[in-house]
This record gives sequence, C-alpha cells and structure tokens, in this order.
Amino acid sequence: MTPAALAELVRNTAVDVLSARGLDTSVLPEAVTVERPRNPEHGDYATNIAMQVAKKAGVAPRDLATWLAEALTSQDAIDVADVAGPGFLNLRLAPDAQAQIVREALGSGAEYGKGELYNGLKVNLEFVSANPTGPIHLGGTRWAAAGDALGRVLSAQGAEVTREYYFNDAGAQIDRFVRSLIAGAKGEPAPEDGYGGGYIGEIAEQVLKAEPGVLDQPEDERNETFRRVGVGLMFEEIKQSLNDFGTVFDVYFHEDSLHSSGQVETCVEQLKASDHLYYTDGAWWLRSTEYGDDKDRVVIKSDGAPAYIAGDIAYLRDKRSRGFDLCIYMLGADHHGYIARLKAAAAALGDDPSVVEVLIGQMVNLMRDGKPVRMSKRNGTVVTLEDLVEAVGVDAARYSLIRSSVDSAVDIDLDLISKRTNENPVFYVQYAHARLSSLQRNATSLGIERGSVENADLSLLTHEREGDLIRTLGEFPRVVRSAAQLREPHRVARYLEDVASAYHKFYDACRVLQPGDDQANPLTIARLQLCEATRQVLANGLGLLGVSAPEQM
Repeated sequence: MTPAALAELVRNTAVDVLSARGLDTSVLPEAVTVERPRNPEHGDYATNIAMQVAKKAGVAPRDLATWLAEALTSQDAIDVADVAGPGFLNLRLAPDAQAQIVREALGSGAEYGKGELYNGLKVNLEFVSANPTGPIHLGGTRWAAAGDALGRVLSAQGAEVTREYYFNDAGAQIDRFVRSLIAGAKGEPAPEDGYGGGYIGEIAEQVLKAEPGVLDQPEDERNETFRRVGVGLMFEEIKQSLNDFGTVFDVYFHEDSLHSSGQVETCVEQLKASDHLYYTDGAWWLRSTEYGDDKDRVVIKSDGAPAYIAGDIAYLRDKRSRGFDLCIYMLGADHHGYIARLKAAAAALGDDPSVVEVLIGQMVNLMRDGKPVRMSKRNGTVVTLEDLVEAVGVDAARYSLIRSSVDSAVDIDLDLISKRTNENPVFYVQYAHARLSSLQRNATSLGIERGSVENADLSLLTHEREGDLIRTLGEFPRVVRSAAQLREPHRVARYLEDVASAYHKFYDACRVLQPGDDQANPLTIARLQLCEATRQVLANGLGLLGVSAPEQM
C-alpha cells in the first residue's frame, strides 16, 4: 500500500466512523496527511487526522482516534493501529500491503513518481538569461542546473513547460561589449567601463577572421559589424556550453525584437490607459509599491523614452499572448526588486499578479582546503561554467548545484565532489545505482532470474531494513509533487541520498545472493524485486536532476 493509498483508506474509514455515529463528515479534509514517524518504533506511518477534526465534529480527539484505530485494524492492509498521546494514530502495514509499493514502482517503471498536479498548465520557465557579453559565470551555472531540474520536475507533474532564454541583445552592456571587442582587435587595453578577460581577445580574433576588413570600415559600420558578429559568436558559445552541460532551451527570445517590432511602443500606449500607471514630473510611473517594491518605478522617462522596465512589461505581455498560464522567472541575487515590479507589471496589463512567479538565487562559492578558489583560465576573476565542468565533470557539477535550496548561498568543496567515495553525495547516489545494476547482472550470471513481480511473494520482505527501504521508495511520488509545488528540485536530490542510505543499510543486513548458491529461493526473488524497484527509483530521480545513472563505476 502506497502512502497515497493509505491516506485514502484512512479518510474513507473516517467517513464511515463519523457517519456511523451521526457526526458531520464534511469536517474531513479532501486529503488526509500520513507521514513516516521519526522514530520507527512508533509505526510505519502516523496521522493526526483525529486531532485535526475532532473538535469540529464535537468529540474528543482521543475518542475519535480510538474509533479509527478499531476500524482500521479490521482492514487487511493494516497490521496494527495504535493511539498515542492526545490523539495521534500510529499505523503498521501488513507485509503484503506494504509490498504494493514495490509492485507499483516496478509496474510503472520510468513513470513511477510522476503525477497529474499540473495537467494542462502551460508554464514559461525563464532562467539563466545571462548577458551575451561573456561566458556563463558560476551564478548562471547554478540556474542552468536548478532551472533545468525544475523544468523536469514540473513536467513530471503534467505541466507543459517551455524553457526560455531571454537574450539581452539591446542596451548599454552590448555597447560596452562591442567597444571591448574593437579594443581587443586593435591590440589595445579594454575600455575603462568595458569587459576584460582572455575571451574578449579570442572573440575579437574570430571577428577579424570572419570580416577581414572590418577595422577599415567607417565607424558606424565597423561598430555594427562587431555587434552583429561578436554578439553572435559569444551567444553561440554560451548555447554550446549549456548544451554540453545538459541544459537545452526551447526558445531563445531576443530582447531587441521587442523594440524593433514595436511591441514596447504598443505596450506603453496600453499602459497609459491603466490605473496602475500615473503621470507626474513629466514621466509615467508604475505603482509597484502596491506590490512590495521600495518605490514606484519610471516606465516612460520625462524625455519620452521607455525605461528598461517597459521592455520587461512588453516581454511579459508577449509571454501571455503565447498562451502561458504561469510565467516563472529565475533571477540572480541582485534582482530581488523584480518580484514586486513584475507582479505590478502583470496588474498593469490587466492580469492577475499570480501569473508571475520570481525565484531568487543566491551566490555560489567554490572552496578548496577551506579557502575560496579562483581558477578561471579565460577571465582571472570569474569562475565560469566551463571551469567547473572541467574541474569535476557535468554530473558532479549539476548535482552539487541542485542539492541545496537556491534561496540560500552555497559553498561547494571541490575536493569533496571530486572524490569517488561515499563522502561525495553524487557518487554516493550513483554508486548505489551501479551496485544495484551489478547485483542484477550477478544474479543473471548465476542463472537466477527475478521473473515477474506478480509471481513474487513480497510478503516475505519482513526484515526491519527491508521495510524501511520499501517505505522510503513509497515516498518518491510525494517528494516529486512537493518539489514541483514548492519549486524546490533540491528535495529530489536529498531524497535520493535517503534512498541510497536505506539501500546500503538493507544490503548490509539482508543478503540477496548467497555465495555459491545458484538456486533461487522465494526470499531471494523477493529481494531481487525490491532491489530492482530501488534501482528504478534512483534512475527516475537522477533523470529528474539531469544526472546520469551509471550501471557500473
């Protein structure tokens, strides 16, 4: 019996218990919560449903819990139901009922863990969106990993997710980039407000190779050539780096298109008719303080030119016109003010502010021997995506950047995530998968086939470590659902570490293949089924993180 099925059983039983006593069943929640107690001696699962609804039903919580315990004990799936404290209900499942988790994991295969929470929801997920003025730095790398994982988790709950990269190819930063390239092409130092680093010289050299006479062109023409070719080269490099990192976008949206197509101008005229904008001191202002901003923001400057936020509003309008129900923005630590601004922008467009969600990511620090690491080859001060991947590989880089909540700063120990030991979280999880794959190969080499799970006697899985592993596997659908609801893919990573831990403890306590024994007994078959279910869950979870599930290490 899965946790979801158990929750449904408890609710149905509560309906029967209340009805039999003429009590109001409407006090029951739509979904009953069942959780694994911290102390396994208290049972397999626990629920506080009696304490939650007893007062509303007009009875004492402990009385209601006692009635529920009596009714649940009569169910084949429940071995023991005990009342604890003021009205907690502790439950132990019958072995065969608990084993249903193994059957479901194996029966669903790659689909196990998925749900329907967001079926039909069209989500625009914008992340990374680094300016095309240099390689992706470490903060952008964190978004590349966590954003891609969030997209996978949302998709696993039925959402139709479009991964979008906002290509900032307009504005002052592009002008500074162009001036830096021209200086590099001439062999001159970078402008005071320009970009440094070896990559500038590399791209400038590529521009000269693609356009040999560019430096002899008139100034305006020369600048445009460096802009067109240089920005294009930089952006292609960014896309290749992301692709090599396992992060692929569905849409690359060009900021410049909002201006050249007239969308910004059209949007501004729409905004002027909105009560969410007001005119004062010769400028048009957005009432962003109504949504938590520290001050209202200028949308149209006193000279009539649109401010940067005008483009942001036009971009949101464009997203909504493409049919997205929810627009998620994943932004860096210095963009906290955008939460209120974008929600105010939605309101100004006549939309519900809830169509906008802004996730703010915090800094990443690379450490070695307890000290910050500076190791960039192309830019002496900024660590890039390529630097991190070259140092530890794609899997370790992605996993280490995903496994912590993005709203907290994280220190990554390069020595630790380079180790091939159980101290390294990604190795610990991947090794468990490889060990399970090896176990199945060893069984086959002995002539032992686990066969169909329907024919296995899973009621034999009564060992404490077997039960703990099974119940851990049963949590996977709930973990994926929570990760999607809370926009926290790190929950999947931490869960996989729990699975690996439960598996290693099971393996140490419960021998699966006896040395020299080529005859399969029913317990061996049952344990092989449990092992395969565990391997499937690890593979599914690693897939949600975009991390490989190796069969041997």
